Amino acid sequence: MNQPPVSSAAPETTTSGGAVFIAWAFVGIPLLWGVSQTFIKALDLFK
Repeated sequence: MNQPPVSSAAPETTTSGGAVFIAWAFVGIPLLWGVSQTFIKALDLFK
Protein backbone atom coordinates (compact mmCIF):
# COMPACT_ATOMS: atom_id res chain seq x y z
CA MET A 1 0.00 0.00 0.00
CA ASN A 2 1.33 3.36 -1.01
CA GLN A 3 0.45 6.19 1.31
CA PRO A 4 1.01 9.84 0.43
CA PRO A 5 3.95 11.47 2.19
CA VAL A 6 3.12 13.32 5.39
CA SER A 7 3.98 17.00 5.22
CA SER A 8 5.34 18.60 8.38
CA ALA A 9 4.96 22.12 6.99
CA ALA A 10 2.37 24.35 8.62
CA PRO A 11 -0.53 25.40 6.45
CA GLU A 12 -0.27 28.84 4.91
CA THR A 13 -2.12 31.55 6.73
CA THR A 14 -2.78 35.15 5.84
CA THR A 15 -2.42 38.04 8.25
CA SER A 16 -3.98 41.44 7.75
CA GLY A 17 -1.73 44.46 7.58
CA GLY A 18 -3.46 46.00 10.59
CA ALA A 19 -2.69 43.00 12.77
CA VAL A 20 0.96 43.09 11.73
CA PHE A 21 1.14 46.82 12.50
CA ILE A 22 -0.42 46.33 15.94
CA ALA A 23 1.97 43.49 16.72
CA TRP A 24 5.02 45.55 15.70
CA ALA A 25 3.74 48.57 17.64
CA PHE A 26 3.16 46.40 20.71
CA VAL A 27 6.82 45.37 20.64
CA GLY A 28 8.44 48.37 18.98
CA ILE A 29 7.12 51.22 21.11
CA PRO A 30 8.40 49.84 24.45
CA LEU A 31 11.64 48.80 22.74
CA LEU A 32 12.25 52.32 21.40
CA TRP A 33 11.38 53.82 24.77
CA GLY A 34 13.84 51.51 26.53
CA VAL A 35 16.63 52.20 24.05
CA SER A 36 16.08 55.96 24.32
CA GLN A 37 16.12 55.84 28.13
CA THR A 38 19.33 53.78 28.07
CA PHE A 39 20.92 56.28 25.70
CA ILE A 40 19.89 59.24 27.87
CA LYS A 41 21.26 57.60 31.02
CA ALA A 42 24.49 56.67 29.23
CA LEU A 43 25.01 60.30 28.25
CA ASP A 44 25.05 61.19 31.96
CA LEU A 45 28.17 59.04 32.35
CA PHE A 46 30.10 61.34 30.02
CA LYS A 47 29.22 64.66 31.70
